Amino acid sequence: MKVRAPRGTNDLLPQDTAKWQYLEDKSREIFTCYNYQEIRTPIFETTDLFRRGIGEATDIVEKEMYTFIDKGDRSLTLRPEGTASVMRSFLENKIYGQAQPSKYFYSGPMFRYERPQSGRYRQFHQIGVEALGTDNPALDAEIIVLGVQFLTELGLEDLEVHLNSVGCPECRKNYRKKLLDYFKPYLEELCSDCQDRYDRNPLRILDCKADRKQEFMQDAPKIYEELCTECDQHFKQVQQHLDILDIDYMLDARLVRGLDYYTKTAFEVIYQGLGSQDTIFGGGRYDGLAQEIGGRDIPGIGFAMGVERILLTLEEQEIELPIDQSMDLFITTIGEEAEQAAFKYLYSLRQAGLKVEMDYLGRSVKGQMKCADRNNANYSIILGGDELNKGVATIRNMKSGEQVEIKLDNLVQEMKKRIE
Repeated sequence: MKVRAPRGTNDLLPQDTAKWQYLEDKSREIFTCYNYQEIRTPIFETTDLFRRGIGEATDIVEKEMYTFIDKGDRSLTLRPEGTASVMRSFLENKIYGQAQPSKYFYSGPMFRYERPQSGRYRQFHQIGVEALGTDNPALDAEIIVLGVQFLTELGLEDLEVHLNSVGCPECRKNYRKKLLDYFKPYLEELCSDCQDRYDRNPLRILDCKADRKQEFMQDAPKIYEELCTECDQHFKQVQQHLDILDIDYMLDARLVRGLDYYTKTAFEVIYQGLGSQDTIFGGGRYDGLAQEIGGRDIPGIGFAMGVERILLTLEEQEIELPIDQSMDLFITTIGEEAEQAAFKYLYSLRQAGLKVEMDYLGRSVKGQMKCADRNNANYSIILGGDELNKGVATIRNMKSGEQVEIKLDNLVQEMKKRIE
């Protein structure tokens, strides 16, 4: 039986990784303009970090984490998301003692045991940002704008910004009671997951994909109408800052996100053309997370976007990324002597920073020229015994077909000049 990749994972082949590299480079370019710096955290962490940070009653902790016991009898978990790790690093390295806010971005694989489907994998990849050390509502707006700018600069259109506030623990006490009262008559109509959530985490009922089309869901109490004075003012100021930048958004009372650490602002950016998995990125404020995992009062806000979901949206909107996969030069050789000489020039040209290749399969001249075409080479050098004797090489422009001879002594400088 053939050995295959585990279900919910996939190989990224060179034609794919070129797109990934473009997205990562583009995100780095934009995020640094907003003064976010890159952070890299471990792929696995102690299980307790996610249990305490994400919440025991969440689907991620209850059903989806990849947890194992290591040889030291410690419980470790492959990271299912990036925020808890960034906050753990912030606390462990005492970054709170430096001038704030601290602004980070990251990218890398995450792991959740979910049912694989279009745009959703068990090993998936996120690009995310986190801003720690201040609860200023202007930063909430900045985070949303940052993500939207990144997507629009990729060329994506028809994006919807959904905005809500999930308040603070004090707001949610009264709101939780209202939700319990409201959903009690409909308890039998809820899915089994939401029946389980009813007592433990009723806010998650609002976000349920199975029950979202139930008629009674439309009239559920809206949390942004139940906010305390502080949370209400914060939410209004977030909206004011988005209005300043003419960012269109819609209030979405059912947007509560899937992690317990969220407080106040919650948001998602969606594209309806993706179907049920329509969220491209989402996030929110998590002012209580640091206290859950480290005992300090450190406010924070961030988002994470799925790389697979972005690529799927680009495909749906028929957007081609401006990726240059062409080769500068392909060396075509005639005979063994020319092949050995070409190997030396190949090295010199690469040292000069040019993208160069030659044949390693003993193809005919015609076969080598076809290989140059397949590699999308801009130029081809034809090198044989006659050329070596004369100390020249024939350069062919693969687009125009024009051929000229140049001296081998000047090959590197001449090719650099032509490529540049």
